[in-house]
Amino acid sequence: MPLVPTAQLVAAAKEAGHGVAAFNVITLEHAEGIVAGAEQAGVGVILQISENAVKFHGGLLRPIAAGSLEIARAATVDVSVHLDHVEDEGLLHQTADAGLSSVMFDASHLEYEDNVAATRAAADWGHANGLFVEAELGKVGGKDGAHAPGVRTDPGEAAAYVEATGVDALAVAVGSSHAMVERTAALDLDLIREIAAAVPVPLVLHGSSGVADDNLRAAVEAGIVKVNIGTILNVAFTGAVREVLDSDPKIVDPRKYVRPGREQIAAVAARLAGLVSGPRT
Repeated sequence: MPLVPTAQLVAAAKEAGHGVAAFNVITLEHAEGIVAGAEQAGVGVILQISENAVKFHGGLLRPIAAGSLEIARAATVDVSVHLDHVEDEGLLHQTADAGLSSVMFDASHLEYEDNVAATRAAADWGHANGLFVEAELGKVGGKDGAHAPGVRTDPGEAAAYVEATGVDALAVAVGSSHAMVERTAALDLDLIREIAAAVPVPLVLHGSSGVADDNLRAAVEAGIVKVNIGTILNVAFTGAVREVLDSDPKIVDPRKYVRPGREQIAAVAARLAGLVSGPRT
């Protein structure tokens, strides 16, 4: 099962009445572990590279994108590669040439009318270049600037926003928060249901690492389709690396500690990909 477009994975999940996990890639080992986990679970998955990850790699998208794409092509399950949380238009315009099939353009830090105008332009460009375009309305907490805590997504405004911008998927603020290391976020499931009833495009949950399994599953039941997961992978990876290094201070070969970290990423990805990809009851 080769590399597939994100639109295909999201549409299939929405049609089947379940979710699809989208995991953040920071290093090549992240991509390898995520795909290994997806293969263990026997489900498709989205590899997503954020603007912050691109900055970590010296502002270069192509190297980490190329590595992720090759790993996706070699997978035994369907895998897509997505560019996430892009605010920089220059980076946005690299998406198609880098071989990615989708992008999340984030103008949520702007006032509503400015958000609509910027996102409309991004969506027009994306569609002209064959991309699936996601955007955000409301402010998901956990980061400074664009993601400072704010009001949650209003269903009526969400419907108007989707119509005005023409986006293909909508990230909504319903109680989750980015960068949480404890799974204590309480989602507003009634709000998810209201937005899902009002909006014709698939809904996306950001900050899913901070949501416990039962609440995450309930969010999918309520209407979330794409489930973004990042921090929990880093917690697992770092914990495994720390354990190995603490056990033997003489280790200098990074393969000795990166391998167990990658294995922990795979284990977490397998569990969560399987959790959100199960059919709705």
